[in-house]
Amino acid sequence: MMPLCYATPGEESVIRKIGGSPEVKKHLENLGFAVGGTATVITSLNGNVIVKVKESRVAIDGEMARKIMI
Repeated sequence: MMPLCYATPGEESVIRKIGGSPEVKKHLENLGFAVGGTATVITSLNGNVIVKVKESRVAIDGEMARKIMI
């Protein structure tokens, strides 16, 4: 497992674990990130990423991206 911020752009990854406080987990779930779901990093810049998840593109900062394990 590794954090989402280190994923190869364009490669679809399966979300294995979501860390952080219950509030952070709920926020990420509301954005579409769920264990067992897929996420594709579109671009990455200084740890911040744009991710395609559930047919939507979502921008998250490096701190959030490090809580999502693939």
